[in-house]
Amino acid sequence: MYDLTLLVIVWIGVFAASYAAHHTRLTPVLWYLFFGAAMVNLGWLPQVMPVFITDFSELGIILIMFALGFEENTGNFLNSIKRSWGIALFGAIAPFAVAYAAALYFWGDNNMALLCGLAMTATAVSLTMVSLKTEGLSNTPAATGIMTSAVLDDIASLALVAILVPMATGEASLSVAGIGLVMGKAVLFFLFVTFIGGWLFPASSGWIARIPIIGPFSLRQLLAMGRGEYTVLALLTVALLVAILAHEFGFHPAVGAYMAGLVIKREYFIFHEQRNIDFYEHAKQIIDNVAFSWIGPVFFVTLGTKLVFDSTIFFAVLPLSLMLFVGLFAGQVLSAALAAHYTGHFDWPASWMIGFGMLGRAELAFVVMDIAYVQHQIISIEAFYTLMLSAFLLNMSVPLSIRWWKQRFSVG
Repeated sequence: MYDLTLLVIVWIGVFAASYAAHHTRLTPVLWYLFFGAAMVNLGWLPQVMPVFITDFSELGIILIMFALGFEENTGNFLNSIKRSWGIALFGAIAPFAVAYAAALYFWGDNNMALLCGLAMTATAVSLTMVSLKTEGLSNTPAATGIMTSAVLDDIASLALVAILVPMATGEASLSVAGIGLVMGKAVLFFLFVTFIGGWLFPASSGWIARIPIIGPFSLRQLLAMGRGEYTVLALLTVALLVAILAHEFGFHPAVGAYMAGLVIKREYFIFHEQRNIDFYEHAKQIIDNVAFSWIGPVFFVTLGTKLVFDSTIFFAVLPLSLMLFVGLFAGQVLSAALAAHYTGHFDWPASWMIGFGMLGRAELAFVVMDIAYVQHQIISIEAFYTLMLSAFLLNMSVPLSIRWWKQRFSVG
């Protein structure tokens, strides 16, 4: 019962965060992070969560990203890739350079600096997309630009993890074959998801219809089972399957879940017309409730528990963390916004919104910190706390800056 007790405590934190968000008019995500940090430092939650809570929070972020992809138009997403390459490129180079230079200046160790730079490179798009949804901006061109940039950014960051971590640990040197393998897996994954979305989910025709077992299959048949009573179960099963597939290819499962939602189209839900039910809207309401009200928030509360307060180390690294935060904030916003305007041809209000939306740091950052600090002891405890505090400040900046800039932001 211990794990269930922790889940109840987390859900109480979700209630408290939602209440605080309602009365302060700040996004709930900020309060989820705050209550997670507060509860772990008060001793109400453990510093190391049990596997059940960790997996439950992982399910939360998978559902959030699936729900966001489910709302998005596939054509808009594909068209946005052409506009987003510069945002992903320059929006990754700038924070890597800032964190690398700062770490080299603070501690004078090249391997430590490499991994500090890598930890601060990838954007935590889930935090941004939930914040945008809270503000009613999740379907704007700026939101699509952020998401596509983050997907490209995630591919590049994974490639850097595969290249730089073995170099920093002394296990390997720079290898063309290693780079090619990572990029090949990325291309193969997206081609496979595109194949599923373009040929297997709709009613098959042509040579595909003659393939044994999968040829006659279409997603519409699965969604329509039991007069539509299993529609949501079918959708969540698809989301988890593609998320697991993404993990096997080396991506974060949330990327796979978003892609799964992206390839599911509204026309797949035209069945059982005699019941006079809009099965698409019905499924969307249920998935949104699950993702944004009671499972998804667990991810953000758990994320907040990563910041454990140790007064001696905290005050020692606070000046370093603030300097790194300011440098990352300025470098990320400027690089992403300028790239959005000059390479993506977004207008200035949307460009600055993209810049603010790229500030978050979460999944990959903590993976790199775990590798560098826990597994290989490449970075010191001071560096670990500096990165943790900087990431926490960046995550707090996302909902605050989006709420502030919304007043000047044109959604047209």
